[in-house]
Amino acid sequence: MSGMEDIEEIRQKKLAELQRRLEEERSKQTAEESAQIQKQLILRSILTPEARSRLTNLRLSRPEYASTIEAQLIALAQSGKLAGKVTDAQLKEILRKLAQSRSRTTTIRRL
Repeated sequence: MSGMEDIEEIRQKKLAELQRRLEEERSKQTAEESAQIQKQLILRSILTPEARSRLTNLRLSRPEYASTIEAQLIALAQSGKLAGKVTDAQLKEILRKLAQSRSRTTTIRRL
């Protein structure tokens, strides 16, 4: 009967491993959700409603730009370099500068 005991022991170990992985995944998901909520609260406090709306629209069309802008704004807010809320006009200017810095120029040379 030691064979049956070995099989049961293996099952118990596998079950414990699966439960541990599930708990780690849940913990990670909870931490990500918490970070996302905190990020949204910070953005809500530093952006006017119009600017927030523009950033939401931008997220739909250019998610990489939106993430970059959000990270920059949060860093500025946390370092205390923002005086007041960012308006829609200010956000437009930031987006314009970002687009210029990311634009690529192509030069064609003919031989």
